[in-house]
Amino acid sequence: MPFFCTMKFILGKKIEMTQVFRPDGTVIPVTRVTAGPCVVTQVKTKEKDGLEAVQLGFDTKKKFRMNKPETGHLKDIKIGDDDAVTVRFLRDFTIENHGLKNGDVINAQTFAIGDKVTVVGTSKGRGFQGVVKRHGFHGQGQTHGVKDQTRMPGSIGAGGVQRVFKGMRMGGHMGDARVSVKNLEIVEVNLEKNEILIKGAVPGARGGLLMIHN
Repeated sequence: MPFFCTMKFILGKKIEMTQVFRPDGTVIPVTRVTAGPCVVTQVKTKEKDGLEAVQLGFDTKKKFRMNKPETGHLKDIKIGDDDAVTVRFLRDFTIENHGLKNGDVINAQTFAIGDKVTVVGTSKGRGFQGVVKRHGFHGQGQTHGVKDQTRMPGSIGAGGVQRVFKGMRMGGHMGDARVSVKNLEIVEVNLEKNEILIKGAVPGARGGLLMIHN
């Protein structure tokens, strides 16, 4: 699914959380992210594809085994004099008037300190969880006679309607969903390591794929 943005966009990998100190001594919690380098693998147009979009490929350092459709899709994409690239991730960003072409490389230099970005990732999967962990229910007090009901959901409403209303908070699958966090600030850009430091937390576990755009 394409991600709508303006001119700044990139794919990255979450490394870890840490902290940095500003000159006045303020401690800022940040997330280290490897941002690119990404290669433009396809430029989509309204006439041919129905939308204006740019497809980026990320994680090109290693040779990945791709199936035949993927290999054919990338056979003409090269970086310099290297052989056809192999990428681990492909994602689309909807954007107009970008001026990019196949084979162009996007790296951390795209962003500057102070930029506000949206980070999209996949949250950690928690499996099947009860209402206390999933929705923050308090449970029942551990008083005389309660026994094994302390973390139970309790009543789910009146019985006259003979059904469960949509959206009722109950136990179920938790996490492993696409999450967007908006208005995060770029605190630092390290061009040598192709890393950016983003203020606050971003979705997902270490090593997870992130879509970053403004």
